[in-house]
Amino acid sequence: MFQSMGITSSALTAQRLRMDVISSNMANTDTTRGKIVDGEWQPYTRKMVVMQPKESSFSSVFNHVLNGAGNNKLNGVKVSNIIEDDAPYRLVYDPEHPDADEEGYVQMPNVDPLKEMVDLMSATRSYEANVTVFNASKSMYIKALELGK
Repeated sequence: MFQSMGITSSALTAQRLRMDVISSNMANTDTTRGKIVDGEWQPYTRKMVVMQPKESSFSSVFNHVLNGAGNNKLNGVKVSNIIEDDAPYRLVYDPEHPDADEEGYVQMPNVDPLKEMVDLMSATRSYEANVTVFNASKSMYIKALELGK
C-alpha cells in the first residue's frame, strides 16, 4: 500500500544528495588546492552523482508485471556512486598566483558554474515533482481512511 511513498522518498533522498554535490562543486569553483596527487596539489575536481534502480531494472519489472505477478519488485532509486569528472582543468594566466607554474598559468577546477546551475535546476525540479507525488499519495491514503469510517 505504501510502496509509492517508499519509491518517492528514495528519489527525494537521491535528489537531495545530488543537490549537495552540486553545491560542493559551486563552492569549489576557484579552489586550486583540492587534493594531493603524487606529492603535488591538484585543483578541485568536479563530482557527479550516479543513480540506479535499487534492485530491479525496468525490463525485469516490466516482465514481472506482464506475467501478472504485480509490481512488488518496484523499489525506487539509489545513489550507486559519486564519480569525478574527467574533463581537463582550466588554465588561467595569472603569474602572481602562488600556484602558477613557471609560465604563469594556474590550473583551475573543471567546474563550469553554468552547467552546475542547470544541474541544480534539474535536481530541484525533480525534488519538487517527487514532493508533489508524495503529497498526492498521502492525500489519497487519508481519503481512503475517511471512506472506511
